[in-house]
Amino acid sequence: MIEKKITTTFYQTNKSSLIKEENSLVDLAINSLKSAYAPYSGFMVGAAVLLDNGEIISGNNQENVAYPSGLCAERVAIYYAGAKFPNVKIKKIAISAVSKKFDFTDVISPCGSCRQAIAEYEVKQDKNIKILLHHPNDDIIIVNSVADLLPFMFKSKGLKNF
Repeated sequence: MIEKKITTTFYQTNKSSLIKEENSLVDLAINSLKSAYAPYSGFMVGAAVLLDNGEIISGNNQENVAYPSGLCAERVAIYYAGAKFPNVKIKKIAISAVSKKFDFTDVISPCGSCRQAIAEYEVKQDKNIKILLHHPNDDIIIVNSVADLLPFMFKSKGLKNF
């Protein structure tokens, strides 16, 4: 047996230190979470996706009493971008969250399903997607690819041969 290690790279900063484009993207994610539909969890998430053509698509989480039927903010935004601009690459996604029921101290990152959805678009466009994770205290974690959050992502190109 051989032990191997995976390392990841991320950047930690504050919202005020971001370049203008990224600061605006985070602002749109924050604004989007305000209209999230989260009557059960009280956990509101907003996402904003910047496309190569300059368009920005935002989304927020949409809950359902049958929990698996809801959808996370990241997938709402990414899937809408893919539907409206199917051949335009995603450059960046900003994600912000807040809870009506509790305080949290960590930056919230995408769930496994959202990580895999982001991975699918990175493979589809053959280009990394920069991810900005925003905390309500304006701390920011930045990764340059979803691979930094999901190192063993499911991405077999061979599946397209079926």
